[in-house]
Amino acid sequence: MASGANRKMFWGVVLGVVVLDLVTKVIVVRSLPSHMPVRVAGDWVTLQLVYNRGAAFGIHVGDYSRVVFTALALLALVVLGTMVRQTSEDQRVRLLALGLVCGGAVGNLIDRIRSARGVVDFIDVGVGALRWPTFNVADMAVTCGAITLALVLWAEGRHAEDGRPEQEKGAAPAAP
Repeated sequence: MASGANRKMFWGVVLGVVVLDLVTKVIVVRSLPSHMPVRVAGDWVTLQLVYNRGAAFGIHVGDYSRVVFTALALLALVVLGTMVRQTSEDQRVRLLALGLVCGGAVGNLIDRIRSARGVVDFIDVGVGALRWPTFNVADMAVTCGAITLALVLWAEGRHAEDGRPEQEKGAAPAAP
């Protein structure tokens, strides 16, 4: 892996997300009673301590959820690590996106490893009965990073497609 400013930025983002995620979770666990919402912005944003033994949106796979999602997180980190190694130094936005996803994955992985209770989630948003599933800083990083990475990869694909000869793009061959 080449060293440089953008690689340092990647590692800074990973570390920053992990630290912010862990610090906010420690504060929440110490100060919020479980399942008792604290209003931050009316009913729109509340803080509420919830332990999630499953994955995003409360997906569960039974008694083995912790093991399955720990293994999937480790596998995802291996895949992301490969993507980071294949990313050139000048692809700053791609490295930023990968840093967000990796940092978020590590933050939630730490929760899965350290406690059978599950991942600490605490940010609850919505209106009335229409609520988004409760989430945390790691979830926000994964989501923002994944969306950014998808856009970067889409743009890279379009750019690569634009660089191909016209016949490869599906256009009819020129008449002789």
